[in-house]
Amino acid sequence: MAKNQRSARLSAFNDSKGPFDEVNVNILAELLAEPRLATSELARRVGMSAPAVKERVQHLEAAGVIVGYRTEVDPGRLGFPVTAFVRIRPVPGALPKIAQLAAELSSVSECYRITGEDCFIAKVHAPSIEELETSLDRFLAYGNTTTSIVVSTPVAPRPLPLPAPAKADSWD
Repeated sequence: MAKNQRSARLSAFNDSKGPFDEVNVNILAELLAEPRLATSELARRVGMSAPAVKERVQHLEAAGVIVGYRTEVDPGRLGFPVTAFVRIRPVPGALPKIAQLAAELSSVSECYRITGEDCFIAKVHAPSIEELETSLDRFLAYGNTTTSIVVSTPVAPRPLPLPAPAKADSWD
């Protein structure tokens, strides 16, 4: 996300009321639990008309609160049973090359710029340890890697806690 887009999204919440009245929090809770929920069913669950709910969802999307709707898949069932987190410490001048390589490699599902001794952490999926090694070797041209292979997921990805609703309607 470009820096100016990030700033625009953050500034959408700088007003004292914010977009989180009780209805919006309820809409978010329902969509987090069931992203494919039809607007009519969502409206029924939050006690509003479908057009009113659709407008609220559009406002939440425009404000950058809702940034997408995703389908979760099991990498192992797609033929990628090996998952690893790779920390990457670039050599001088290689920072943009690592970001570009991470974006190009289909085995990289996530990549973050981080603080500390390493500059990046990437989540990599592979069909085998040998294929993981091939992906890691691509990064070695630009820096050092430290790899941790995932053996289990005691806490699966989950939604963030929702904020407490604001007292006043935020769409005045």
